[in-house]
Amino acid sequence: MSDQPTMSRPAGLPDRVTIYEVGPRDGLQNESGIVPVAAKAQFIQRLLAAGLPVVEATSFVHPRWVPQLADAGELMELLIAGDLGDTGRDLPVLVPNERGLDRALELGCRHVAIFGSATETFAQRNLNRSLDEQFAMFEPTVVRAREAGMDVRAYVSMCFGDPWEGVVPVEQVVAVGKRLFDLGASQLSLGDTIGVGTAGHVNALLTAFNDAGLSDDVLAVHFHDTYGQALANAHAALQHGVTTFDASAGGLGGCPYAESATGNLATEDLVWLLHGLGIETGVDLGALVSTSAWMAGVLERPSPSRVVNALVPAQ
Repeated sequence: MSDQPTMSRPAGLPDRVTIYEVGPRDGLQNESGIVPVAAKAQFIQRLLAAGLPVVEATSFVHPRWVPQLADAGELMELLIAGDLGDTGRDLPVLVPNERGLDRALELGCRHVAIFGSATETFAQRNLNRSLDEQFAMFEPTVVRAREAGMDVRAYVSMCFGDPWEGVVPVEQVVAVGKRLFDLGASQLSLGDTIGVGTAGHVNALLTAFNDAGLSDDVLAVHFHDTYGQALANAHAALQHGVTTFDASAGGLGGCPYAESATGNLATEDLVWLLHGLGIETGVDLGALVSTSAWMAGVLERPSPSRVVNALVPAQ
């Protein structure tokens, strides 16, 4: 069995894309067993060594809400004090509010992200705020981060469907996403939190954002594979012109506040697709697969990634 895809490059696709690795944060946050902080640090270092250009490390969320990430400060200190040194401060961290930002500032972090909702119900369940109130919570966080010289990414969740509200109107997603972006973000990541999106829906949403003034170069996509559509949706976004793709090593992840949110798009599966299209990622697929197989061992369960299972069948 080949360990690399056969390459055939169609016209009209970008030469290179950026993979925004979310495994250490979004991938691990829903694991019931607490992963040792040393293993998390090793996971991040191995992902960086495999060539992932961006690795989101953790979230400064209250430990009561996400116990897995209660060691966020300890993890960042470990990374900064270790081999990464000062470059560890370049790892993005999620900050849900100003208290989270305070912790990121104390550690000298240079990249933060906020996580908003496109729907009323999920805003209430995830943020304990209404759809409109979330902006009042995020605005001072973003303003202070920018004043401190930080880069800010904004996530908007439930862009394609909500388990409580059903289909989310495209115009509602665009209105929320644009408000989040306009607070002062440099990039907006569009999340299919429960994995119900389809290729046509992806194209329609991206076109609507373009029409609202957000170009493809400030948009990222974040797909879940609940219905097996994550790769098809990624290909649709690629054809549309998006060049930043969120993915999770080994297909780890879900959302602790949405039970129907299964694993993220596996980074290995995305890399296989992109390399088969002749698109540069900078990622060493073999090193990435080895890392995800190792993490599957730490978690004591098989990796959901199809590529990992094909290349390391005895994990």
